[in-house]
Amino acid sequence: MKSDSASPAPSSSFHAAAVPRREFLRAVSASVGSLALLTPELRAASKPAMKLGLATNGFNSLTNDEMAQLAADAKLDCVQLFFTQKDSNYWRYNKPVDVSAVTEAECRRIAKAYRSRGLEIQALGVYANLIEPDEAEREKNFQYFADMMRIAQTMNVRLLLSECGSIIVPGKGRDLSASLDERAWPRLVEMTRRLIPLAEKHNVTLAIESYFQDLLGSATAVRYFMEEINHPRVRALLDPANLLPHNTVEEMFNALAPYIVALHAKDRKLHITAGVAAGKGDLDYRKYIALARKHCPNLPLVLEYVSPQSYQAALAHVRSFL
Repeated sequence: MKSDSASPAPSSSFHAAAVPRREFLRAVSASVGSLALLTPELRAASKPAMKLGLATNGFNSLTNDEMAQLAADAKLDCVQLFFTQKDSNYWRYNKPVDVSAVTEAECRRIAKAYRSRGLEIQALGVYANLIEPDEAEREKNFQYFADMMRIAQTMNVRLLLSECGSIIVPGKGRDLSASLDERAWPRLVEMTRRLIPLAEKHNVTLAIESYFQDLLGSATAVRYFMEEINHPRVRALLDPANLLPHNTVEEMFNALAPYIVALHAKDRKLHITAGVAAGKGDLDYRKYIALARKHCPNLPLVLEYVSPQSYQAALAHVRSFL
């Protein structure tokens, strides 16, 4: 809109009182130097806040309401939801599960437990075997993924979590020879590509977690896999403790930063197979969190390998670096 009166001419007093360039630069330099005098508390306050969450699979003694209340009382932001709670026990590691009992009403009930307490459900845990050599069993895994994608859409969750899978012999554990067999790679690629149209249909993304004794056992292997699949519906979940025997944390982020959509926070002692809670191993959490802030500051750090008895110590350890 045009004004009825003419705009006043700019005052010449500003130019007359302009600060000489040398004095201006000296003042700016002094101001920047003074930032170093901020207390640690003020410097911490200036950092962007990182969200924190819990994976629910270590809390199978609790109902969903109890799990959600625990997370809310701990002032967490989100959960990665596994169907492992007493009132929704439908999850098994590396195996397909019948989830036909997870109806729309059941989805609403479970989701309400968390969202009514202000918690985001960041992802659903699947962790089926994408390299299963038996064709009939592999088809069961595919159907399980399809069912979990339906559930995710019903619950308005946009991320599904899995590893590539392993060949596990009952009573003996991982069969490393079979899990790393060269024929496993084409099965992994073929199965993943079959899942992409379903992911698009249900508007979800599949986040693949790596593990040092699996086919995707290094940051480089995960990068090769992401480049071969080359689709935005397939991305990476970074758990540095799972790659610690093969990569530095810097190498992990250098290779995978463009693909990371989820972060885990646990730990591992070098040269030890079993994972442990954050603060109980050799992972440099100061470095991990600094790199996470740099490369993916909007993603929550989600604690796992914790239980109702141990989560508080792990949470305190992680928070001490935020």
